[in-house]
Amino acid sequence: MTETTPDQDRPTISYVIVAYESGPELARTLPGLAAELATGDEVIVVDNGSKVSPRDVVAECLPAATVIEMGRNAGFTAANNRGAAASSGDVVLMLNPDAMPEPGFGEAIRRPFSERPEWGAWMALVACRIGGEKVINSRENPVHFTGIAWAGGHGQPLTAAGRPREIAVASGAALAVRREVWQQVGGLPEDFFLYQEDIDISVRIQSVGHRIGLEPEAVVDHDYDFHGNAGKWFWLERNRLAMVIRNYPGPLLALLAPALLGTELVLLLVSARQGWFGAKLKSYRDLVRWLPRLKREREEIQQARVITPGQFANLLTPDLDSPLIPEFARTGLVRVMLRTYWHLVLLIVGSGRHLRDTQGQRG
Repeated sequence: MTETTPDQDRPTISYVIVAYESGPELARTLPGLAAELATGDEVIVVDNGSKVSPRDVVAECLPAATVIEMGRNAGFTAANNRGAAASSGDVVLMLNPDAMPEPGFGEAIRRPFSERPEWGAWMALVACRIGGEKVINSRENPVHFTGIAWAGGHGQPLTAAGRPREIAVASGAALAVRREVWQQVGGLPEDFFLYQEDIDISVRIQSVGHRIGLEPEAVVDHDYDFHGNAGKWFWLERNRLAMVIRNYPGPLLALLAPALLGTELVLLLVSARQGWFGAKLKSYRDLVRWLPRLKREREEIQQARVITPGQFANLLTPDLDSPLIPEFARTGLVRVMLRTYWHLVLLIVGSGRHLRDTQGQRG
């Protein structure tokens, strides 16, 4: 796809970019991506029924790329799965249309493939601009034991990302997954449509014994602006609970049931005050409809799990550290109560620092 000299030891990457009315974003991202491609890499742009097809933008900025037309807005998850199924590289790399690779990205993002064989997936450092200054958008996606997740390190200087390291859950803005691992876990959960899909695939990758990492020398400049609306809260809340139901081991789910119920009561009050109460109720409606399917999916996921409930618990955190979360929920007495509750849970299920310590010993 480029003039780069072939290297038999270098893995090929299939970049999958899902577009929906993303012409301006692609016009910014594709030229930066083109400069980072190596021989054998491929770029697949999957259009989710945009009124204005991205074909012209793709033809101008990266003519060797493949465009797949979904014909409708099938959702971010289904479109990524379609693009991955049509690809052939050693690595499937989900890339947001507004996440522009910076110089050196191509070499850095493929480095873990050979240097860190225990990593089933790894994310790039996702940067953004706040007040004109380039800072971290996400260096991981911490997940609270109630399933609430956020962009880790948001607003911190890029130097705070540190060196390559293992993380529990990755951001899907620029996420590389070994092809065999992608196939092993079955890609993204298609019915999620949008949001929480990166949380779900991350915990499933970890559950089957692979690790996840951060490669901070691979940087994407993400045109990020968090904004909440009823539609977004609907997807976030429905998929959060679906992720918990699908993935949490039985003993852990039982111990967390009181906390999960309490969280729902609090969120109903918060949603009523903030104007998305209807979206919250709608998320419950969908979740009830999904229960038979979620039960089947849960059985498959739990059967494939090779880590203990305690090791799974080690992927989660008791602290709500995002500034987007109301202060009362992340400080003072509430913080102490959450930590105490979590400490008791860990005492019962045990905790594991290393995911591979007890492969095959499911609980």
